[in-house]
Amino acid sequence: MAKKKDTGPLFEGMVLTELQKLSNSIFGGMYRKSARADKDLMKTLAQADIRIMPEVYKATTLMSTIFATLGCIGLLALIFLPGAGGIALYESQQTAESVDPCIIWAFENKDAIDYDIPWGDAASGSQYGGCPFYETKTLGNTLKAMIVIIFGVLMPYGAFKYFGNTAEREKAARGDRLEKFLPYAASYTAAMSAANATPTKIFKSLAANEEIYGEIAYDAAMIYRDISLLGMDLITAIKHAVDRAASPWATEFFQGMVGTLSSGGNLKLYFLNRAEHYMRENRIRLTVFLESLGLMAESYVVVAVAMPLFLIVMLVIMFWVSGAGSQISEGMVYGIVMGVLPMIHIAYSGLVWLMSEEQKM
Repeated sequence: MAKKKDTGPLFEGMVLTELQKLSNSIFGGMYRKSARADKDLMKTLAQADIRIMPEVYKATTLMSTIFATLGCIGLLALIFLPGAGGIALYESQQTAESVDPCIIWAFENKDAIDYDIPWGDAASGSQYGGCPFYETKTLGNTLKAMIVIIFGVLMPYGAFKYFGNTAEREKAARGDRLEKFLPYAASYTAAMSAANATPTKIFKSLAANEEIYGEIAYDAAMIYRDISLLGMDLITAIKHAVDRAASPWATEFFQGMVGTLSSGGNLKLYFLNRAEHYMRENRIRLTVFLESLGLMAESYVVVAVAMPLFLIVMLVIMFWVSGAGSQISEGMVYGIVMGVLPMIHIAYSGLVWLMSEEQKM
């Protein structure tokens, strides 16, 4: 049986979602020229690893904003719908101030009650249809204007800004992931370089281990692609990687490689120095995280364990000493034990989980 040829790492191409296809078919032509001329956007998309053309990104942003705006218009329609909307239902309710005068009026003027008008409570027999004191709630014009501004202006604008900043958010998130994996990838490159592996083989090996080295494996795969498929030289391929780097650490790592190769320096020593530097920075980051976790644990013991016990004991002592002093109701005790304490535990659990997720690789 013939041995399968090693074709190197596989590269996933541009795959559009149904929304992106629809957006591009409608608005893509409108944005094509201006979006492709926007070098900053193209660089941000590359750094965020968003594998779509810039006109598709802008068209999708516009389409998503349109959908969000239509949703806001639908909410406004539900709120302002005459006779059945939220405001109509609110303004059909009787004011609390007019209930008692209407009940008194109905008691004194039983013959004047119009039972065809459904005012009052027919089940309890307190109907007062035709009461001259009957008043309904009114939502002020200021509140109505605020609702229109919030749902008609602010939320669509916020949606546009949110969808328009997707690339920046993805770039920042990818930069964080790069900095988590880079120390280990730098150590791997140092070990490979010490074994006299060529830079091309190092990048190929990194690209084939995405499950270990995460985002840095993608940058290595792009360098290997530029060299093996596009025919670029090593320095040019790494310069392109500098433009794609979403993290200051990654930018510094690739720029240092370009400088070392251009000046004829020892790449092996460079990898060793960078690996030591990033490992030291990573230890500092983890130390700060562990110290923060320790402070969180200490505050948890004080707030969630010691303070409730101290509070309950002090209240009991004050009650027995003063007699009628600080009275402890059964509801207060149940509220502290069944309400406050679980909320404190849940809050601290959520904080610890969020802190752990930030360090997750």
